[in-house]
Amino acid sequence: MGTFGELPGIKQWGALLLGGIVLSGALYFTLFKSQRNANTQAQQQLDTKIRENNELEAYRPKLAEMERQLATLKQQLEIERRIVPDEKQADDFIRAMDGEALKAGVELRRYTAMPVAGKDFYTELPFELELDGPYYSMLNFFDRVSKLERIVNVSNLLVASVKKPSDAKTKHQYNYAPSESVVATCVATTFFSHDLAPPASANAKGKGKL
Repeated sequence: MGTFGELPGIKQWGALLLGGIVLSGALYFTLFKSQRNANTQAQQQLDTKIRENNELEAYRPKLAEMERQLATLKQQLEIERRIVPDEKQADDFIRAMDGEALKAGVELRRYTAMPVAGKDFYTELPFELELDGPYYSMLNFFDRVSKLERIVNVSNLLVASVKKPSDAKTKHQYNYAPSESVVATCVATTFFSHDLAPPASANAKGKGKL
């Protein structure tokens, strides 16, 4: 067999053409085709993102309204937390009561914590109070308490004169000021929220599986 250079001119061109075809085919099925597939996938992903953006674009006019609604809900949640806190915050409650007593001009002599009472979504936190002062100052105090942000329920109210404080079931007798006319005892109950606890039976079942 002769060498490539010994072939006639037309056969040389034919061989070169055939080699070019074979090389092009090899490149197509390896490099070019894989690149084409990658481009197709990239275009499909781009088309998907464009569709998603177009769908979200419809919500753009509503975004400002949604943000306003979210801000309003956050404000409402903050107000609700002040009305019914997530924790006991007994010290804050006592400070609030002391503050209202000072403004009203009555003496808050005693706090006695009573057993808490758990409910489904909140817990009652009662305190027995003992206080004294002028009659109208006492009325002013209870009016102020009713207007506190934090919910406070007053119950079991007993009122007596400073001359006979035992009628209000007070624990002690104090040196009352000349302007004071009444003493009182009551139960002031505040509240704090909590998550719904799982039923006791569910807890028992869960423990049995361990």
